[in-house]
Amino acid sequence: MNLNQVTVPSKNVATSIAFYKKLGLHLIVEALPHYARFECLDGDATFSIHEVEELPKGDGVYVYFETKQLDQEVNRLIKEGLEFDQLPTDQRWLWREARLKDPDGNQIILYFAGDNRKNPPWRLER
Repeated sequence: MNLNQVTVPSKNVATSIAFYKKLGLHLIVEALPHYARFECLDGDATFSIHEVEELPKGDGVYVYFETKQLDQEVNRLIKEGLEFDQLPTDQRWLWREARLKDPDGNQIILYFAGDNRKNPPWRLER
């Protein structure tokens, strides 16, 4: 089994499209006002947005996008006008992360983990 797509809810898909294009995702399906799909520039995963009447309550969705050039990417996005809740920070789980929210409040984490993503020192044996 392989995870190939994540979909997040949005009250305004067009507004969300602009946000995710700034992040650097490539728009491949635009079915306004209800749906949009992007492809990630690295790998085969896709990411989509679907229109909802009401957003989920509580913490909502967390989406992680990995980039080797985390600090440079965050600086680029700040120049594009995006506001971060957390600038790049080294975490105790050996990832470097920056956090922001999309227009609908979905948590977006830009990070770099390298080999620690799948092989942290505390990884369980098979």
